[in-house]
Amino acid sequence: MAKLSSNVTALFIVVALMCAFVPVLSVKEAEAKSLWDTCLVKITPKCALNIIAVVFGNGTLIESCCHDLVQEGKVCHDNLIKYIADRPSLIGRETQYLKKRDDVWTHSVSISKTA
Repeated sequence: MAKLSSNVTALFIVVALMCAFVPVLSVKEAEAKSLWDTCLVKITPKCALNIIAVVFGNGTLIESCCHDLVQEGKVCHDNLIKYIADRPSLIGRETQYLKKRDDVWTHSVSISKTA
């Protein structure tokens, strides 16, 4: 479990550095900064890592993170996951990740409605 946690943490750090320093063709640099400034500040680092682990790995969604995700909003969730999925190292699997992204959103909304 600790190894998975450290791998997810390392993945998040790499993605964060890539987002900060690598210009992207699909999202202009100013748009990337805007996503970073407006979306990532709306969710706790713990929940961001949890959601990334669920979408890009085999993580289990923490119920409290469902509430954070819904508070963050669908536009932010969709754009951030798409931004990560567009990385060259993930090409060819975007559809899989976007489906998982949508599944996480749907589950989170249903959890938030029952709370």
